[in-house]
Amino acid sequence: MQYPSDPLRGGAPAPASAPGTPAFGGWRWRVACVCAAALLIGGCNSVSLTGFQTARTILRGTPDPTPDAAAVAANPYAQLRVEGGGIRALMLLGNDDAGRLSWFAGSHVVFLRDGQLAGTQGLSVDLEDMRIEGDNPFEHLQQVGDRPVVVQRRYDWRAGYRFGVPVTGELVRGELEQVDILGTSHALVRYDETLSGPGVRARNVYWAEADTGYIRKSRQMIAPGAELEIVVLKPYRGRAR
Repeated sequence: MQYPSDPLRGGAPAPASAPGTPAFGGWRWRVACVCAAALLIGGCNSVSLTGFQTARTILRGTPDPTPDAAAVAANPYAQLRVEGGGIRALMLLGNDDAGRLSWFAGSHVVFLRDGQLAGTQGLSVDLEDMRIEGDNPFEHLQQVGDRPVVVQRRYDWRAGYRFGVPVTGELVRGELEQVDILGTSHALVRYDETLSGPGVRARNVYWAEADTGYIRKSRQMIAPGAELEIVVLKPYRGRAR
């Protein structure tokens, strides 16, 4: 996956937990680390204080359904907005584990890989794990042409003890659409993916940058009958792997 230059790019993961501290346990520790870092990076001025307040709000899990573009830009950390699964919140990037990104807000966690929803924690319905078997078109989404592409997936849901559920996706590239993100219109390519498998009938929709395949907005299945809308507000440029 390539990440182009963008004034909002450069977002980083929030500081990792100290040794012995659970990755997503203890919101007070995360608030202290992120907010202290925000102030050290920017100094004690109005911009850094805005980043401080935003980080504190996100990490405490306080709902903020109408993010402000200036506040997002002032925060040094990569951010996204999610809605679905019983939550509506801003999230900070907490970790990049070889491309598996962990985003969190309070006790809620969303895992993404190549823009794909790979797991959740703390939602009203959770996805334990999702993995793509064989060729993964989302690693080079911009190369998907006019022909439908088959995607083989496996889903794990703890509810109902459903593990290793085979799901076949048919991914189709659409047209350019104008998508508003924080008051700015982005020309993004739409992709529709029809999902089918045992007890599964769903559709994922993605809006991605035409030249890179980077997914800026998507609606993806958490579990049958439940979906999550994900909007990347401040992209993460990734680490060389």
